[in-house]
Amino acid sequence: MLHRTRVAPMSPDEYCQQKAAQSGSSFYYSFLFLPEDRRRAITALYAFCREVDDAVDEAREPSVASATLEWWRAELDRLFAGAPQHPVTRALAPFVARFGLRRERLEEIIEGMALDLAQVRYASFAALRRYCHLVAGVVGVLAAGIFGYRDPRTLEYAERLGTAFQLTNIIRDVGEDARRNRIYIPLDELERFAVPASDILNARHTDAFARLMAFQADRAERHYDEALALLAPVDRRSQRPGLVMAAIYRALLAEIRDDGFHVLERKVSLTPLRKLWIAWKTWAKA
Repeated sequence: MLHRTRVAPMSPDEYCQQKAAQSGSSFYYSFLFLPEDRRRAITALYAFCREVDDAVDEAREPSVASATLEWWRAELDRLFAGAPQHPVTRALAPFVARFGLRRERLEEIIEGMALDLAQVRYASFAALRRYCHLVAGVVGVLAAGIFGYRDPRTLEYAERLGTAFQLTNIIRDVGEDARRNRIYIPLDELERFAVPASDILNARHTDAFARLMAFQADRAERHYDEALALLAPVDRRSQRPGLVMAAIYRALLAEIRDDGFHVLERKVSLTPLRKLWIAWKTWAKA
């Protein structure tokens, strides 16, 4: 007679932890040294972002993705009414009031993800910056509230840092995005550097493309520098997770640059061990 082992269902926190760990994201390494309550809160926020992002990236039909995002908007209604249904929002619920997680900011994240269903090109950096704010800058502000801050300028730092992360992601993922018919590099800059959109869509690496990407990397570096200049000294220790992320992402950007910006053909990444080393070293020094 066979005996079946009963597997206990995951708790909301365990669900979010698994979501974060499976993603392989650099964000996971910045959470490791946090106190338990803040680690649970930021992991739940990260899992929320992953869920709404996956709703767009993994759906085969735009109508399905739109319907899923609408479900998440309704789930925010339930979350702020005290009756969340999803494991992610159930994990997030205890921290909404405690860490000032405002509903309109969570809605902005969904709005940013929805842009990917309607817009696959950006005419200028001004247009792209709005997208970066929605999908990453807002996340930075929410994360800063979870980490803790005393100086209001720290929220400006967090928004600028989140945008820097997204600009780095755009550089890293140019080839992958092109395979989804998405080009996030501003079209006026493609024209300035004489890079046809067809080169990106067909993965043609040229000297002109490398110069274009160096320009994008320089902009991302300026955003990191500007963000760090805004971080109030009084909040430096509490905001160490963001500093860890910045160190990991800047190391990634340096790798991409050293690789000659061959991001159309391959995706450059850091090993988990290197991310962990950077995280520990940055946390200890901050």
